[in-house]
Parts: sequence; C-alpha cells; structure tokens
Amino acid sequence: MAKYLKMNGLSFFKDARVLVTGHTGFKGSWLSLWLTRLGAQVSGVSFGVPSEPSHFMAAGLAGKVHDYRLDIRDGAALKTLVEKIQPEFVFHLAAQALVRRSYADPVDTWQTNALGTINLLEAMRGLENPCVAVLITSDKCYDNVEWVWGYRETDALGGPDPYSASKGAAELAIRSYVRSFFSADGVVRIGVGRAGNVIGGGDWAEDRIVPDCMRAWSRGETVPLRNPLATRPWQHVLEPLSGYLNLAMALQEGASLHGQAFNFGPPAQQDHSVGELVLAMSNHWDQVRYEDVSAQYGGPYESGLLKLNCDKALHHLHWRAVWDFDVTVRETALWYRRYYEQPAQSIADFSSAQIEAYVDAARAQGLAWAR
Repeated sequence: MAKYLKMNGLSFFKDARVLVTGHTGFKGSWLSLWLTRLGAQVSGVSFGVPSEPSHFMAAGLAGKVHDYRLDIRDGAALKTLVEKIQPEFVFHLAAQALVRRSYADPVDTWQTNALGTINLLEAMRGLENPCVAVLITSDKCYDNVEWVWGYRETDALGGPDPYSASKGAAELAIRSYVRSFFSADGVVRIGVGRAGNVIGGGDWAEDRIVPDCMRAWSRGETVPLRNPLATRPWQHVLEPLSGYLNLAMALQEGASLHGQAFNFGPPAQQDHSVGELVLAMSNHWDQVRYEDVSAQYGGPYESGLLKLNCDKALHHLHWRAVWDFDVTVRETALWYRRYYEQPAQSIADFSSAQIEAYVDAARAQGLAWAR
C-alpha cells in the first residue's frame, strides 16, 4: 500500500483490507459505512445487532460489508478470523458500552471490554503483514474527580463503576502488550482513541439521553431526565470517527505515535448540560415533552462533570472538531425525523449525505484529511 500523504486525504483507504469490531453498533456502523464509501474492503465482527431498530440495519450495511458474527470473548475464534482476513487496518469498537448496564452485569462488562481487547491483541500477534490498529476505549477510562479542566492522555486511569474500570483495564492491557509484544519496528502499530458522549442518528441504546428522547417523542410521550445538570462534551459521531481515521493514517506513515493514546472531543467551551441538550433538540422536533425526575432518581452513580483536553490530537494529527454544538444537535435531530417520518425508505443515502456534509465542512476549514 502506498505511504500515507496528507494531500491524499481519506482516499488513502481505497482497496485497503479493514477489520471493524463492533460494526453493528452505533459508532461501528457509521465507521463501516464511511469506509465502504471510501472504497475499503470492510470486514465486520460483532456478536449480534445490539438494538432494534439499529443504524446497521437501517443503512443496509449487511450487504455492504463482510459480516461476521462471533463473540470477541472467544479468543480462538477471533484469532482464526483475524488470520483469515489478514487486515491492513483494525478499528476495535466492540464493547459493552453502557454505564448503567455495567452495574447490572459487571462480569459481562469486564469480560467484553478487558478480555475482549486482550483476545484481539493476541490475535494480532500472529499477523505477518503490516497492520495498523486503532483501539477505542472511552473518555470514561479516566479516574474522574470532576475537576473543571479537561483530562489529558497522561492523567490517571480507572473509575468507580464497572464500565469505567473495565475500560481503564483495557488500556493497561494495551500498554502491556505494546511494551511486551509490539515493538515500534514490528509489523503491527497500535494507537488508542478515547472519546465519549457521542450523539448522532441511529443510536437506539438504552439509558442514553438522545435515544430516550427520540423514542419518547416519536410516540408523543414524555421523556424523564435523570440528571439534567450533568455536563458532557457532546459531539457528533462523525467527529471521533474522523479522529480514528486520522490516527490510523498517521500510524501507517510512521512509528513515532506507536502505542500512544489520543483524546477526540469538542472544544472545552462546548460542554453543555443534559438539560441544554434536550432543549436544543426540542427546537427541531414537534410535540416535545420532558420531565426532571432527578429528585426521585435513586439509581447508581453517574459522573456529573467530564471534559477532555484534545491538544495532543491537534498538535500531532492536526485534528480538531468540525461541527459546533448547534450543528451537531441539528444534524442529529434531522436524522431521526427523517427515519421516523419516512420509515419505508433506506437511511443509507441520508447517512451518506451527512458524511459528505461533514467532510465538506472539514474541507472548508482547511483540514488536510478532508482533501
């Protein structure tokens, strides 16, 4: 494969063999769609489709990728598949990604997020061809003490809930494998992406504010707000995906970033509360109803304040967020309106149009990867 040049932009992935774990999930399905549009040969690995409906099904991705179903906790099966595909790029997004579910099933969360990552690392140890792997963890991998400045990649890892702790453990496993088995002059180069609080069309996971609103509002129901004052770095799903693609290209170009982690998120001033997000979405939806139930909420701990510092991605990858909060909310709400108002039509064209609009906006801002 030709060496990556920034002037070539994302056409770099044309004809590349790409493995996406978690390809049926929210972020994984958007990444798979984007890569197929770039001409990549995409193979996806997932245990199943995590929700009904799903972006994966709505966009018809089963007919666009090589669709493999297996559990990443099955190390032997995963190793056999990786050896069969011989990927040039790996994007690892398969995870149990819900904080509240991690309290209900901590064992599954730990096995999927920590052991699943280890199984993939083990599978890649057998590769003989050059391969770049971007392993996605979460912004919640940090030990969140809810300070007012953004977490940097060098800050302490680990969190109180099983989800956060399992993601911190996955990071420790990645660090160990990089130092023990994947040298900088080897055939496999690895980078870590940390992002969270991603919104956008096609997310129907449980206990997430945007899916909760869209499900309720599409039926004319009231959505309960458990923690309307909680503040998050909301970003459109395409933002971190562009970061993962940038990191993959940089790793293929050279080994200087091998083994390093990168935050991908919006500017610090773009932190908004759950209540502000719901109010902004209501501007693009009819018959909106919501209710603050925080006084009655007795559920498990959820962090109140979380920020990321993304200076490292800006410096090394020349990456920054493209869409501001208003555009992010608008594009998210419009996607769901399109889906619910015209359910008989495939959503693939609409999702593809949003990808094009995002790339056009990045190009207008002079970002090299969008050329």
